[in-house]
Amino acid sequence: MSTYHAIVVGLGGLGSAALHRLSLEHGPGVLGVEQFELGHHRGASQDHSRIIRLAQHQEHYAALAAPAYKAWAEVEAESGQQLVTRTGGLVIEDRIARAGTATGTRNIEGYTAMFDRFGVGYELLDADELAHRWPQFRPAGGEQALYQSESGIVDAARANAVHIALARAHGAAVRTHTPVRAIRPDGDGVAVVTDDGTLLADRVVVTSDAWTNQVLAGTGVTLPLTVLQEQVTYYATPHLAEFATSRFPVFMWHGRHNFYGFGVHGEMATKLGQHMGGHETTADDRTFEPDPVRRDRYARFLDRHIPRFGGPELYSKTCLYTVPPDQDFVLDTVPGHPQIVVAVGAGHAFKFAALIGGLLADLAAGRAPAHPLDAFSITRPALTDPAFPRSFHT
Repeated sequence: MSTYHAIVVGLGGLGSAALHRLSLEHGPGVLGVEQFELGHHRGASQDHSRIIRLAQHQEHYAALAAPAYKAWAEVEAESGQQLVTRTGGLVIEDRIARAGTATGTRNIEGYTAMFDRFGVGYELLDADELAHRWPQFRPAGGEQALYQSESGIVDAARANAVHIALARAHGAAVRTHTPVRAIRPDGDGVAVVTDDGTLLADRVVVTSDAWTNQVLAGTGVTLPLTVLQEQVTYYATPHLAEFATSRFPVFMWHGRHNFYGFGVHGEMATKLGQHMGGHETTADDRTFEPDPVRRDRYARFLDRHIPRFGGPELYSKTCLYTVPPDQDFVLDTVPGHPQIVVAVGAGHAFKFAALIGGLLADLAAGRAPAHPLDAFSITRPALTDPAFPRSFHT
């Protein structure tokens, strides 16, 4: 049986980053295993673009935001490839649409509190100022906006490919089309069962997202994860210049629904999505068919608030969110088995992926992570209390 220092199971955003960081320390002693082809579209890490931002409304994410930028810069410096495009970013809150609803800290005040705490500069704009500065928007009058200049786009598919290439350059091996049927503690190490035989490793990092519980079944651990089928739509806008990334910021719009959008990047088209709100599914039962209700919802939003953003639909595509009840990450070792590390991105981890790769390498090495991970513990109440409330449609 082949033996490795570390095996990474699942090579999407978090797995490819972990493979890279582990390869910096252990080179040929590291293996990445992927059940499909690299860059496949069955999970959560495909597509051209993810928003990267310092704007966070919770302290445990705000503390990681600036280090994530630094981690991406390190990957860019090592690879010579641009992965992050700064466009500036807007958080727009429709206070009329949200009146009477509980938003927690996901509001302008929540974001500014974290900016102030971490010393990040920002601008506050009312609806008139928003429309004057970016006439692409058609606010109704009850909006307030927050602008932060460092926000932008990280190219997801490109970043994954760069992480894999760098890991290989350091001697890591990659096996594709190799489903992992089980992982089992084996003394102080781990046995990884595949159709081609059993592999042994001192440490295993599970970054399998929607397949996490299937991979962990042999450990006796089951996490309360819900898989949602989400979607984005690309629009072949005829107004390319207005939505060039140099003229149009990435945005999040918090109203009755939480939308997010990009200017023209990766395709000759704009891109709109909704955070959460997709139907529940499983990795095996999901479809690749976009939801017509969501398509219509997107169109109505654009007609009302960003009419020139739209155009003929280039395509809509689906992806999976794998979400704990509190919508927070899981970044921890399996209780009683510190040689098994688990990461779940909760549908919003890609902006942090380059940083999380290093944190997973820390956990695998048994050393204190470079940043506190208490909020992402596998033993927190959201994962251990069956009565913990779930809310995925906010």
